[in-house]
This record gives sequence, structure tokens and C-alpha cells, in this order.
Amino acid sequence: MALGITFIYSIVRLINWAMGAFYMVGSYLQFILVTQVFGVDRWWLAVPCSVALVFVLGALLEPILIRPMFAGNVERKDEYATVVTIALLLFMTAVASGISGPYQRTPGSNLGTIVLGPLPVSGARFAALVVALVALGLFYLFIKRTWLGMALRAAADSRTGVQIAGVDLARIDQFAFGGGVALAALAGALLAPVFLVFPTNGAMTTTKGFEIIIIGGLGSIPGALAGGLLLGVVESLGTVLIAPQYQNAYGFLLVLLILLVRPVGLFGKRLREV
Repeated sequence: MALGITFIYSIVRLINWAMGAFYMVGSYLQFILVTQVFGVDRWWLAVPCSVALVFVLGALLEPILIRPMFAGNVERKDEYATVVTIALLLFMTAVASGISGPYQRTPGSNLGTIVLGPLPVSGARFAALVVALVALGLFYLFIKRTWLGMALRAAADSRTGVQIAGVDLARIDQFAFGGGVALAALAGALLAPVFLVFPTNGAMTTTKGFEIIIIGGLGSIPGALAGGLLLGVVESLGTVLIAPQYQNAYGFLLVLLILLVRPVGLFGKRLREV
């Protein structure tokens, strides 16, 4: 989720407040595909299908909702992006509520419990960890070793520069938006058996995602990874050493501390004023 947020921002210069909605859609697609198509034994086949479908959804929505922000004479692009993405979040949540109701569902899991040393761990959580690490590795190779990845990195450095070089920036933005929301859908699909499937299941995940990018630095992909790890460690230690009922508060305290010490985040860069 955090990687998707920072990926979209670094290229499109847009903070997508609707990421939780795409997380929710990914979890619903995982539930439908597992229960109706593949079965719980082949849940891993449903994951890439859910991600691909959400990628297509994001790629179709980008020209309609996001591209006008750059094509027209929009003076306050940040405010436009905030209003549009929040409206998209509310719309998608309302549609999901109208279709499925407020009920909690689960695709189920046949992975049981895995013992790591002295610790029993949910098999679904462990599988989510493994698949997420594989996905991050593939994402890194794509960004570093392909022509499109090079174009995306160039657009993150200078949108004007890639246009001068002849790159179709509209297509780059479309792919970046689709790829970013697909990463949110990946999180939703992997965590569907853990946190269940319901219309507002992306709310807390979105909060965590923005906490992570504040900690790591907005626009920094390594910062998103380091921020996620640091947030998880702080919340886990706080739960064990202090009190479990304040688990979510520990993340906010960490965010406040980071903002006091380094306002741009651990890996963020200060913008130069010309």
C-alpha cells in the first residue's frame, strides 16, 4: 500500500487518497475468485488475477479523473487531486456497500499455522509476507532493468525532461497510476483471509500507508520499505512492552517524532527554491 502511494506520487505528483478503495476492491476480487473460480487450494492463482484486474481499472480511470488535472488549466492541482480521489474513495465504498452490504467475508485459508522458531504464525500471514517479498523483488527488477522502468524513473526526476526526450508522458502517468493502485490491490488480496473482506476494510490500511510514507519520506521507494519495517517493529514492541490496546497510537507517536526530528522523512529530500 505504502509503495503504491509513493510510486504514484513520485511520478504523477499526486497523492491518491482513494488507495484504500483499491485495496478493498482487490480483497473483494480475491474473495470472489477464490470462492467461485479457483477454490481455496489455488488461492495463489487468484492473487495475480486480482492485481491485473485492478491495474486495468486504474488505467481506465486515470484518463477520466487524473489526466484533466494536467491537460486543463487547473491552477490548484493539489486541491483538485484531493477532491477527486476522496470522491472516488466515497463512490467506490458506496458501490461496494450497495452490492455486498456491510457483511464481513473471508476467502478462507488452508495454510493453517506455521511455527517459526518458538513462535506460531498464521499461515496466511506468512504467505502474505513471502508473496510480498517476491513482488517487491520483481518490482525492483522491473524498475531497474527495463526500458519502461527507466522511463518511470526519468519521469520521477523530471517530467519536462522525459517530454523533451520524446516519451509519451500521458502513457507513463496512466501506467504509474494503474501500477500504484495494483500494489494496493495486491495488499488487499494477500490480507483478505487475515483482515476479512468488507466495504471499509481499506480505511486502517490507508492510514498505515500514509504513516509509512511520512516516516520514510514522500516519493522515496526505499523509504516506503524502511518506513513499513520500522512502523511494524515499533507497533509490535509497544504492544508487548507497554499495552496492546494502544497499538495504533504507537505509529502516530513515531510519525510525530519523525516530523520533529526530520520533517521530510528518513529518505525524503528537501525541495530547492529557485
